[in-house]
Amino acid sequence: MDGAAIADLFGLGRFRGLSGGPVARGRQGEVWRLDTSDGRWAVKVPFEAASVAGAAFQEKACAAGVRAPAVRRTVDGAVSGEDQIRVYEWVELGAPDPLADPELVGATVAAIHRVFVPAEGPAGEWHTAPVGAARWDELIEELRDAPFGGRLAALRDELVALEGWLTPPAAAQTCHRDLWADNVLPTPDGGLCVIDWENSGPADPAQELACVLYEFARTDPGRARALTSAYAAAGGPARLTRTGDFSMLIAQLGHIAALAGERWLRGDARPDAAAWIGEVLDDFHSRERLQRLLGAIRPHGL
Repeated sequence: MDGAAIADLFGLGRFRGLSGGPVARGRQGEVWRLDTSDGRWAVKVPFEAASVAGAAFQEKACAAGVRAPAVRRTVDGAVSGEDQIRVYEWVELGAPDPLADPELVGATVAAIHRVFVPAEGPAGEWHTAPVGAARWDELIEELRDAPFGGRLAALRDELVALEGWLTPPAAAQTCHRDLWADNVLPTPDGGLCVIDWENSGPADPAQELACVLYEFARTDPGRARALTSAYAAAGGPARLTRTGDFSMLIAQLGHIAALAGERWLRGDARPDAAAWIGEVLDDFHSRERLQRLLGAIRPHGL
């Protein structure tokens, strides 16, 4: 990492210092802190190429009042530099909190969904497609001796049944597509800041809202009602009306579990792979649990 070169490329003023290593690391990249005469910056190094569309959507969201780190473009107007390095405004953030104020979460997601950018292309298999019964059976057999193998096998029928709910997006537009608690973070002033927009792309806002409902309401019907009521009051366009609205949740968590299992089989950082699949298996999104959430915001049943 050449902090001075990054400062010059992005027009950040005179270089003053770069953190001795990443100050944050996620599944999609790591962040370094850069100090210059113009301020402090978050330098993100993605592990895979990220689209320009995510940065453009983030800029539109910021302009519309969504709290998110401002995108800093290069002096030539490009989104990224060498090795896909990107630079953002530095924002002080707290730890992920799935129990954040549900009304604030709902209003924040509504503000994002009000930023209408037409979808370009399909939503992608990660967000819409099943892992499939055949692949689940293969993985369960291959992972039978893994420390989490028994739990995965016990959930096989439920995983397949959940995928029976998958429904194509009904009204796709550009969405964030990664609104887990890791990316909707508290700020010192009591607000929320949305980060990691690189995964943005086509999705159904209702299916994204269902992911948010699951993540931030957990099993609490009161939190579920508060979140969706605040979302509607803030002008959010989506409504949750059917089990198919959980399609993005089911697809994403299924692919996360499958990918984590595959990484464990390859021997790729096995403790990390086991922890990743544990995030799915330890707090499982069963049909019963999802139906209870939907019933909480639809008092008269499904």
